[in-house]
Amino acid sequence: MERNPFVLNFGKVPSQYISREIIIDEIVQEMLEEDAQNNCFMLTGTRGSGKTVTMTAIEQKISESEDWIVIRLNAERNMLESLVGKLYDSREFVSKFVDANINLSKFGIGLDISTKSPVADIESALEILLKEIQKKKKKLLVTVDEASNTSAMREFVSSFQILIREDLPIFLLMAGLYENISDLKNEKNLTFLYRTPQYEMEPLNLTLIADRYSKVFGIEKEKAMDMAIITKGYPFAYQAMGKYVWDDEKHEVNDSVLGKFDEALSHYVYKKMWSELSEKDKWFMSFIVKKDVTPVSELLEETKQKKNEFSQYRERLRDKGLIDVSDRGFIKLKLPRFDVFVKNQF
Repeated sequence: MERNPFVLNFGKVPSQYISREIIIDEIVQEMLEEDAQNNCFMLTGTRGSGKTVTMTAIEQKISESEDWIVIRLNAERNMLESLVGKLYDSREFVSKFVDANINLSKFGIGLDISTKSPVADIESALEILLKEIQKKKKKLLVTVDEASNTSAMREFVSSFQILIREDLPIFLLMAGLYENISDLKNEKNLTFLYRTPQYEMEPLNLTLIADRYSKVFGIEKEKAMDMAIITKGYPFAYQAMGKYVWDDEKHEVNDSVLGKFDEALSHYVYKKMWSELSEKDKWFMSFIVKKDVTPVSELLEETKQKKNEFSQYRERLRDKGLIDVSDRGFIKLKLPRFDVFVKNQF
């Protein structure tokens, strides 16, 4: 039996992945420019919107060049020490340079050079290493998934700001939930992040999804488009729909497929999103999900709320990726069959 080409694993690039080519190419081209205007880039979106997969694709493209070193960091750990340690392990010329010139024994990195005093400051050590990387005409890309406003992240971004002022060859690519990236940007010492290019993971093109379904399942474009419309372009839903239609004997959308589809969305994404909402957020959502598109005036009349009281909740629900408010005066549900999930919560 042919293997199912659709997967529900977060972060792994599935075989039926629809690439965000425009975002990937724009960021990669900017990094590869001789005189790049930006050293920092951010990917934002809801869970399951393709941030990690897009970041992985960028890492892979940059890694194809021998002139680049690509290192992934964990936002929960001491990122400066982790970066220096991983740099030491990444390339032979870095290891040789450290072993011959810098005593990093305090941090458990490299050889203990008795003729050299141990380096006390890890930021200074990183600066020395970046200058050596620069001499070798190399560049460093640091990527951070699930970026958030942690103390380790704040410390690292502050140091990064100093390093790019020194015109050192370091680039930073972060991916995180919109609200977490927003919290980080609002730190008083990190406002330079407001000048950083931010790419939001918008819904995938429905025509592309339908075309992929049509080819994979050998079905008519009309049926494939019906499937695509159910996903609303949400990348995780695209994979879930494909997976369960593939598993179905007739490769069709039926009650069984929709049941599994709803359960996957609930288990992997929606329950977590729901748990992060306040009780008032949930209360507003119980009214919003009654229609796919709701006029704000109608919602305020039904909830007996004033416009200025509702505005803060509208912004929160928008930032959570639950609603689309791009059409003035209207609220649109952004996630597929989220109304089904919400109705089951009450």
